[in-house]
Amino acid sequence: MSAPASVPDTLDTPSKQGFHRRIGVFDSGLGGLSVLRALHQYLPLAEMLYVADSGHAPYGEKNTEHIIARSEYITNFLLEQGAQAIVIACNTATAAAAQHLRNRWPNVPIIGVEPGVKPAVTHSPSGRIGVLATPGTLASPKFQHLVERHGRNADITLQACPGLAKEIEGGELDTPRLRELVTQFARPLQEAHSDTIVLGCTHYPFVRPLFEQVLGPEVRIIDTSDAVARHVAHLVTELPACVPQTSGGHIRFWSSGKPAHLSQIVQRWFNLECEAQALP
Repeated sequence: MSAPASVPDTLDTPSKQGFHRRIGVFDSGLGGLSVLRALHQYLPLAEMLYVADSGHAPYGEKNTEHIIARSEYITNFLLEQGAQAIVIACNTATAAAAQHLRNRWPNVPIIGVEPGVKPAVTHSPSGRIGVLATPGTLASPKFQHLVERHGRNADITLQACPGLAKEIEGGELDTPRLRELVTQFARPLQEAHSDTIVLGCTHYPFVRPLFEQVLGPEVRIIDTSDAVARHVAHLVTELPACVPQTSGGHIRFWSSGKPAHLSQIVQRWFNLECEAQALP
């Protein structure tokens, strides 16, 4: 997760690149690493605190009460570690728990992610949109309101992907089982002639190449992690400097599952040495 070769002009000072800022990020597991990667590109000098709640994954197949309880516990932990802002790097947790967390900590910036229905509708030539997401995200009132707000003039095909996030959690990104799931979940979108596909789970960008192979080059794929990172990058410039900071760009990791597995995945996917700790 090295810094990009160049940083946009709007983010060209140390403070705007995150120096002396500390950001907490969490997901049900490994999916939030796609958001963390984008955050690190826009805020290369910020200290990042990442929690993978792998011991309770996948959130997309858990009830709302469980997701809220876990989200509150992890947010409290990250704030105890000095996080100044919290990024919920999970579509399901955002849908289930974001408002609860904002009510619980009204003075803390809490940023969620949501499927990119709006940009998909904007960019689709035909108005035929496909959304790939967990069952929990698709069933949430927040997502339904999102579709009502931005998708009224579009033909939207919703495709739940049970088991896909869990398979990605294994860390191997091109297995026969993953290819089978990707083909299975892409088929209804192909049959609906969707020309723009929304990746509605932060795990899914890691298998984007598999979806691209199945869907073909003419289908546009929308991933909102970059947009979320841009939003957070501008937001943190308004936060006071936190001192001391371990070092510019330092990232700390915790897992409620197997910390060694998280360390191995970070090393394998991003070529970044880390020693994840067990989440208390």
